[in-house]
Amino acid sequence: MRLGRTCPDLDAALLFEADEWKAAFILNKKAPPDKLPRLNEVVRLVARLGGFLARNGDGEPGVKTIWLGMQRVVDFAAGIRYARELEEQTCV
Repeated sequence: MRLGRTCPDLDAALLFEADEWKAAFILNKKAPPDKLPRLNEVVRLVARLGGFLARNGDGEPGVKTIWLGMQRVVDFAAGIRYARELEEQTCV
């Protein structure tokens, strides 16, 4: 949360695995970008999954909305990894 506020232009890959930041985009019904997104963008997407509305006067997301959104992202990313493993097993 703090890094998203103080260093918003860092690459999201510093704190999120590729499957996690891609899951944040997919769950928000947005196409994952080809290049690495910025940390603040992913933090806000995760927070939206936790109930953050991202209106003009809302400010930055808090700990609880980020935590709730991360629960969804982590579960979805685990599903992506499991589907990838199943696909690899069937191709062998």
